[in-house]
Amino acid sequence: MSRERAAAAAGPGPVRRLRETSIDHEVPFHDVDITQRVWHGHYYKYLELARSALFRACGLEDAALVPQRFGLYVIETHCRYVFPLRYGERMRVAAWFRDVERRLSIGYEITNLSHGRRAARAHTILAIVDREGRLLLETPREIRARIETA
Repeated sequence: MSRERAAAAAGPGPVRRLRETSIDHEVPFHDVDITQRVWHGHYYKYLELARSALFRACGLEDAALVPQRFGLYVIETHCRYVFPLRYGERMRVAAWFRDVERRLSIGYEITNLSHGRRAARAHTILAIVDREGRLLLETPREIRARIETA
């Protein structure tokens, strides 16, 4: 069992939040279904907005680094929905690195600001490959340094 799965099985505890960044967003009409609730698939779009902000804050969107030298591929995603988001409500999407040693594991929390409640908690895991597409078993020092010192 992986460390992450073991930690999840152990229940809630302190979660490492390295370089936490957040964005605020309003639920647009085109993201809701007939019940005026956000369709579940759109949550991943909100996670991507926060992940992009996190990468920008760490200088990981530098064209000389990615995609020139490394590729980043999402290999796992998970989202647990807790409280709905509805049309016109405000949300905050926080993103942070949970693990940067062997891959990039990013945690997320979406808060419904209109109700002051957590709407969802999620994570994505990104694998890193070199220019030739070979899987790297450790996160390159250059990427870790940008995350840890940004």
